[in-house]
Amino acid sequence: MRAMICTEYGTPDVFQLKEIETPIPKDHEVRIKIHAASVGPSDCTFRKGSPIVKLVYGFRRPKNPIFGAELSGIIDAVGKKVTRYQVGDQVFGLSAKTFGAQAEYKCLHENTPLTIIPAAMSYEEAVAICDGAPTALTFLRDKAKVQRGQRVLINGASGAVGIYAVQIAKYLGAEVTGVCSGANVELVKSHGADRVIDYTRMDFTKNGHLYDVIFDAVGKRSFAECKGSLTQRGVYLSTVLSLSIILEMIKTTVVGTKKAIFVTAGLMQNQANLTFLTELYRSGKIKAVIDQRYPLEHLAEAHRYVETGHKKGNVVITLV
Repeated sequence: MRAMICTEYGTPDVFQLKEIETPIPKDHEVRIKIHAASVGPSDCTFRKGSPIVKLVYGFRRPKNPIFGAELSGIIDAVGKKVTRYQVGDQVFGLSAKTFGAQAEYKCLHENTPLTIIPAAMSYEEAVAICDGAPTALTFLRDKAKVQRGQRVLINGASGAVGIYAVQIAKYLGAEVTGVCSGANVELVKSHGADRVIDYTRMDFTKNGHLYDVIFDAVGKRSFAECKGSLTQRGVYLSTVLSLSIILEMIKTTVVGTKKAIFVTAGLMQNQANLTFLTELYRSGKIKAVIDQRYPLEHLAEAHRYVETGHKKGNVVITLV
């Protein structure tokens, strides 16, 4: 099979397209012929090899040389003890622990976060929703416990996590304010934001408005910067792990009523979350937002585009 291989940390040029052996599913595994994968900021972080990434995923080189956590495709083989799926099932899901989505085939345990693609959803839409919506759901519904009538601000509202956070917060009944560049204001409004702030013209931390939840979906504003814009029992959420957020989480567990929260949302996903998101899709509560599509062999170009910081929604890798 074809796969994009990363054997060292560095620039997008480290990727190499290679022919490698097609995996064979174990007893409880399904093999997925991948139709679409995704690329986001986290992929770029893994490729560059930050100190935290190297500590967990390989100091000298990536332990898992095929990147990509989100995938969609069709099951073409199953292990002899698989009961949940059968050959021919169209599925989408996450391989958050071993990655491997940026290749033609991937074997996953049947209990992996994986679910059937509804009839109206394309492979590309499925992988787009899988890249961002599960994270937004975990932070807003499960961690912040957003309630109807609360005021929620989404920083980075036009990105892969942010655009779904806007839609999910709106579904949960919140009054939603999105923060993005002026070029993306209409996009964010069209996906449910009640109000949109152009960060190039206004600093939301200085406009005097208070929010029950501030979700920094791009990790650009710290808890210290946002604290004054939170209500008395407000919650600050960040998708980016840093020393600052770790220290603030420790501090806010024992001091004060405002809380800072970070979680590894990708590792917390399950089939129920993906099934829930497909129901939101069926009912029109969330829509996929795809900015650019690249064939597998142009993965490096996709990384370069993501690193511009100007993508809207998702960047999808197509394999079929």
